[in-house]
Amino acid sequence: MKKVATRYGASAAAVLAGWLCLGLLSACQRNEEHSAELFVFGTIVEVKLWGASGEQASQAFAELQQMFQGMHKNWHAWEPGMLVNINRAFANGQTVEADQDIVDMVRQSQLIEEQTAGRFNPAIGALIGLWGFHTSDYPIIGPPPDQSDIDAILMHHPSSRDIHIDGLQLSSDNPAVELDFGGIAKGYAVDLAIRYLQEHGISNAIVNAGGDLRAIGHHGNRPWRVAVRQPGGGILGAVEVRGDEALFTSGNYERFRQDNEERYPHILDPHTGWPVQDVASVTVITAEGIVADAAATALVVAGLDGWPAVARAMGLDQVLVVDESGKVYLTPAMDQRVEFSTDVEKVLVE
Repeated sequence: MKKVATRYGASAAAVLAGWLCLGLLSACQRNEEHSAELFVFGTIVEVKLWGASGEQASQAFAELQQMFQGMHKNWHAWEPGMLVNINRAFANGQTVEADQDIVDMVRQSQLIEEQTAGRFNPAIGALIGLWGFHTSDYPIIGPPPDQSDIDAILMHHPSSRDIHIDGLQLSSDNPAVELDFGGIAKGYAVDLAIRYLQEHGISNAIVNAGGDLRAIGHHGNRPWRVAVRQPGGGILGAVEVRGDEALFTSGNYERFRQDNEERYPHILDPHTGWPVQDVASVTVITAEGIVADAAATALVVAGLDGWPAVARAMGLDQVLVVDESGKVYLTPAMDQRVEFSTDVEKVLVE
């Protein structure tokens, strides 16, 4: 299938529907494997099933397309939808009803924000918007925002822990809280897709959202084999995913603001309001996509000096960090997993 890119926008539903049709038509004709490609969250999501019937595969692809379309609408940080309405309610000091998925992401965010000492914080949507990163068009050209504008947001210390949950009702005493699930939504979407497949009797599958993925079971008589992305493009190595695992990579090389010779990556340090610089990418393997996604972001923010402590606080033992020079730092458990494609300078970190 020919892959194309598109922008978020009014035609998102049509784009998704088109990808579903193409994916179904191109489902593998072999008895054992079926695949489809869906477009969501600004990336192509590839779903592969092994050992499912054609009827199972067709139903799964159709249901997942609907699920992803709903996520795109409800979880978007700047296009009209549920999350935008929630942020508006917080700014006005109002209580608002959310769906269960958003409530679950808020709860998980509060836990991870605490574990990471605030390095992961989805309540800094106002800062992300101030930097111009509420867009799908990259790179952004122009100077950074004024420090005074950054300080005006930081002085309120927006935090996901400022959000109060009562059933499906959300409220916040801090009007500076503005949710942006960019560091967690893809992971949770992959988890929900895998959950759906498991509940419908599919035990061998991979859901791959642009290199961020979760896999269950096997690919025939062997494990699923997936690539670890190299900062700036290409493949750093490969990993065999065992049983039920998620592999997510967060990096500062794809989305950024450019001002003359200065480059400002899109991942912000919630404590300073400025982009992080010394880590090019972080790859995490763990059980759930939502944790792997958020952890990868938090470890980028923690930097070369801080990531080991944050990984320990989150109970992570499979982490790979690439610095701006290309040097690789990784845990012993991760070193046992990765088959590097090229020679790399690596440092084992206990």
